[in-house]
Amino acid sequence: MKTYDANDIRNVLLVGHGGAGKTTLLEAMLFASGAITRMGRVEDGNTVSDFEPEEVKKQISVSLAMAPVEWGGVKINVLDAPGYADFIGDVRSAIRAVDAVLLVVSAVDGVEVQTEVAWELAAEAGLPRAVLVNKLDRERASFERVLDELVQAFGTQVAPLELPIGEEQAFRGVADLLSRRAYTYDGSPTGTEGDWPEEVAARAEPLREKLMEAVAESDDELIETYLERGELEEKEIVRGVKQGFGAARIAPVLCASASKAIGIDRLLRFIADEFPSPAERGEITVRSRSGEEQRRPTTPDAPLTAFVFKTISDPYVGHISMFRVFSGRVRPDSTVFNATKGVDERVGQLFTLRGKEHETVSEVPAGDIGAVAKLSHTTTGDTLCTKDDPVQLPPLEMPEPLLAYAIAPKTKGDEDKLSSALARLLEEDPTLRVERSEETHETVIYGMGEAHLDVIIERMKRKFGVEVSTAPAKIAYRETIRGRGKGTGRHVKQTGGHGQYGVCVIEIEPLPRGAGFEFVDKIFGGAIPNQFIPSVEKGVVKAMQQGVISGYPMVDIRCTLVDGKFHPVDSSDMAFQIAGSLALKEAAQQAGVILLEPIVELEVIVPEAYTGDVMGDLNSKRAKIGGIESAGVGKQRIRALVPQAEVARYAIELRSMTGGRGAFTMRFSHYEEVPPHLAEKIIAEAQRAKEEAQKK
Repeated sequence: MKTYDANDIRNVLLVGHGGAGKTTLLEAMLFASGAITRMGRVEDGNTVSDFEPEEVKKQISVSLAMAPVEWGGVKINVLDAPGYADFIGDVRSAIRAVDAVLLVVSAVDGVEVQTEVAWELAAEAGLPRAVLVNKLDRERASFERVLDELVQAFGTQVAPLELPIGEEQAFRGVADLLSRRAYTYDGSPTGTEGDWPEEVAARAEPLREKLMEAVAESDDELIETYLERGELEEKEIVRGVKQGFGAARIAPVLCASASKAIGIDRLLRFIADEFPSPAERGEITVRSRSGEEQRRPTTPDAPLTAFVFKTISDPYVGHISMFRVFSGRVRPDSTVFNATKGVDERVGQLFTLRGKEHETVSEVPAGDIGAVAKLSHTTTGDTLCTKDDPVQLPPLEMPEPLLAYAIAPKTKGDEDKLSSALARLLEEDPTLRVERSEETHETVIYGMGEAHLDVIIERMKRKFGVEVSTAPAKIAYRETIRGRGKGTGRHVKQTGGHGQYGVCVIEIEPLPRGAGFEFVDKIFGGAIPNQFIPSVEKGVVKAMQQGVISGYPMVDIRCTLVDGKFHPVDSSDMAFQIAGSLALKEAAQQAGVILLEPIVELEVIVPEAYTGDVMGDLNSKRAKIGGIESAGVGKQRIRALVPQAEVARYAIELRSMTGGRGAFTMRFSHYEEVPPHLAEKIIAEAQRAKEEAQKK
């Protein structure tokens, strides 16, 4: 593929709710431009951008894909982002690589949750947003209804540029509201130009009026002209649309049926003519090593600044890093500096990705998107630059993964393979988190939702040959004592030969929450020799780790060693360890053992309409509501302290309750006593699990 100047490049992200037709749209764009000779279908698993086996199986996009489309001397780098909430990380990272966003909305389903989420993310980034109403050939499709929903959701900046000709299965073309021309399609991806049909004229004029109003409102000069004359000339509207769209003050709406390739050539022309080029986006802000901000122009002659926005882990090729060059250029067989990691990286062959296909390029200049394999240290979110002028772009901000699964390899001896697979997947996916819990002795993976974790587990098996079993992650309960207690530990075996002899007496008392463990030595008169006192402590600590009634570790106690006995020949380190363990168990039973549970600080942000439902649900989860406050237009922030066990699946529950519109963060706060009726169930379950493990 030839090298394009920044003025002739368009970087576009396709976003929208799952099922809106983004993958089919990219397929139609490639077909209309001549890059492919026939369109694949999601149902057949043969599209360019959905090539991962998990995508073919589930018939949804689960990973960001890219394909360049050449149209009228312009290179359009199209990024196809997944539309399901579990894969929002790819949307967030891709937004950093593009200059405009195209929201794909189904003419049947209208504005859905992820449409709103994607709009908000693009608005936060200050990116221009256009809308394509897709699937106009389907039953129950309605352009007018969807347009009303768009205006209601995003305001009067939503401006229709086209109107569909025909409805549902009779949809055959689009009417241009600017030029008053019609474009009809008869199976070819190229429209035939003609006059507006009579059926369109009556519907079109009110929409043309809407368009003029939106254009006028976006520009002070144009609004004066509009108020004076009552209308705008076509050239004024065209200029106003381009300026308003580039400044993200107008969101143009176009029509299409991707599956029938109707309106796709018009969309490509609009992107090539009206979408901003990297050069038009202007200078970028970078931060030097000293923390000073600098501005860099989008030119190939400036120092290199590139951002890695996606990492693909391939078991055969290794890492593939997708990057956007903001200034300077990247050439093959060169060395770049990873400013985030502080290391040099050797760049081998450069290529652009068309789905899973690699097309070699001679260089990646400012404004373009490229890919490179086998960078040793580089991961998603890193900045590449020159060593003599190191700078960094702002890091990616990813949502916190909060749904936890405990995983273990199905085959014994696969622990190392599992560890290696997880390390590779972490490099590929910034929304995945892995922890080894010292308290529950589990490997826990955290993801954005069930679909996300299912894909991770499938990839582990396919890419790295590791099959895992999964279970809900255990809650790290703890034991402590209610009052004071005293216990005697006696381990005496003297039946011929070298025996074992150790006796100790301990007293225990509770400490404040979080104080840990204290061991006090009050032995006098040599009742236990000095060398065996640490042995008693070891035994007590070991018994605490295993728990007394539930198998969960005991915490927050002071243990005082007050008396004991020894034998000059038979006493040993092991004998006093066992005695210490027995003494603790007896003392704990006398003091009264209670179970503690982790309490988390929950912060939930939801639209006002869902506040009552969310509050009611939290109250049913034993939550202590800390307060409610406004969190921006139409949203409320709820703060609460909740037992972790009650919100283990909150990522799924909140999404279900709010239709995906709610978000939350969660962090550990403290430990509190479990109510007695729940403690009984937890202890019984722990003892049953222990018995089953012993049988195995």
